Amino acid sequence: MKSPWIPCCLGFFYDPHIAAAPPPLCTPSRAAFLMGRYPIRSGEGVYIISAASGSLPKEEVTFAKVTKRQGYETALIGKWHLGLNCERNYDYCHHPSAHGFDHFCGITLTNLRDCQKLSLRDIGYVVALVGAAAAIFGTFVATSPDFSCFLMRSREVVEQPFRCCHTIIFFHLHCVCVDYFDRNSALPFLLFFSFIQVHTAMFASPAFQGTSQHGIYGNAVQEIDWSVGHLMQTLNRLNLRENTLVYLTSDQGAHLEEISVRGDVHRGWNGGVIRVPGLLRWTGMLPAWKDIDEPTSNMDIFPTVVKLAGGTAPGDRVIDGHGLMPLLQGKVERSKHEFLFHYCNAYLNAVRWQPPNSYSKWKVFFFTPDFYPENGTACMHTHACFCIASYVTSHDPPLCFDLSRDTEPAFHSVVEVIRAAVALHKESITPVQDQLAPGHLLRKPWLQPCCSSLSQLCRYERDGGRDGHRSTAAADSPQDRHIA
Repeated sequence: MKSPWIPCCLGFFYDPHIAAAPPPLCTPSRAAFLMGRYPIRSGEGVYIISAASGSLPKEEVTFAKVTKRQGYETALIGKWHLGLNCERNYDYCHHPSAHGFDHFCGITLTNLRDCQKLSLRDIGYVVALVGAAAAIFGTFVATSPDFSCFLMRSREVVEQPFRCCHTIIFFHLHCVCVDYFDRNSALPFLLFFSFIQVHTAMFASPAFQGTSQHGIYGNAVQEIDWSVGHLMQTLNRLNLRENTLVYLTSDQGAHLEEISVRGDVHRGWNGGVIRVPGLLRWTGMLPAWKDIDEPTSNMDIFPTVVKLAGGTAPGDRVIDGHGLMPLLQGKVERSKHEFLFHYCNAYLNAVRWQPPNSYSKWKVFFFTPDFYPENGTACMHTHACFCIASYVTSHDPPLCFDLSRDTEPAFHSVVEVIRAAVALHKESITPVQDQLAPGHLLRKPWLQPCCSSLSQLCRYERDGGRDGHRSTAAADSPQDRHIA
């Protein structure tokens, strides 16, 4: 597929670059990215209901909090997915504004398939198959988008539900970013543009539909590519390219259970979900078109940004990320990550080790998912790979691979070193409240953000829905500028 802008604008590439090295899922990976710490340290799990009470604890320090204290304007545009309320539907204890972002425009959950309108035929088919219990569940599924899929500006719900496949929400968010650059070009700023694509449900704005030979996925990728290119052109137009660090990555790889059994490998394996692109640009400060073959992580962005902003990382907690600038600028040749720990929820799944005196890349697995179909690379029967004992195969001794070569006779010495590293790592983890506990994940009606009323199913579509959303997203409409 065509993606001319991303490789052109962002020429610095990390390989391997790991999606924060925690559970390869949206919520924990984003938490680790923002705070520079393994999500096990904050009890992070997957946040899937907007009216749930769990997610990123207010005690955590994000790079947005630090840069804001240093005088930066901070903004988050797009997907948050780290919680909203704790005790009431307006306390906003987990809202981006509680974690250092001055401006927010986007969605607090994720688009998932909940935000793709289900046909009555699909719902009726499930109900007919399983009967009365399914009727209740079917009603829940049918109305879920009305509660979970909403667009916010600051702390106001401005559209509920939004239909990702029938709006131009992506273009709207892109225009908010351009506007933010224009308004803050004379100030130090930090912008986190969190794309809501490419993610199921797949969608592309009308202008990009049918533009790729790779279907809706290709259309969405090409729209992201256009957005990256246009944002880079905006920085150039504002003469900001020489004092702006740009970083592009993903919080995880593909969710293979959403597609056929064909595809990349899954969970903590070397590709697929945990291994993601890491591209950077800073004209005049970083060399162009350079590849770095050292283990790095999304967690490294926290200490990098904090130091560049003139701030300091909190001294009362473990920071797992390492500053990237010495490696980026060629002042050092080796990454500080000798070990990277991979979790499946709260369970340590695997450890990656690059010995300081070697370029071998060892990886040890303590358990692996039970894929289905057998010999596949995904858990098609459960729609996601679970981490508990009945859904995994434990390995003792563990599986051991050298990712740079085939497994060597050094197996036992490698495992011994990694077991010692695991013991030290576990000693550094302080027990915290489990954000995965059922009490934090269940839907609580009193926490439900609602721009009308529960009796109206929280529906509010400006000016009649799709056309109304189009009017609020028009970038050249004077009343719609300065949105964030």
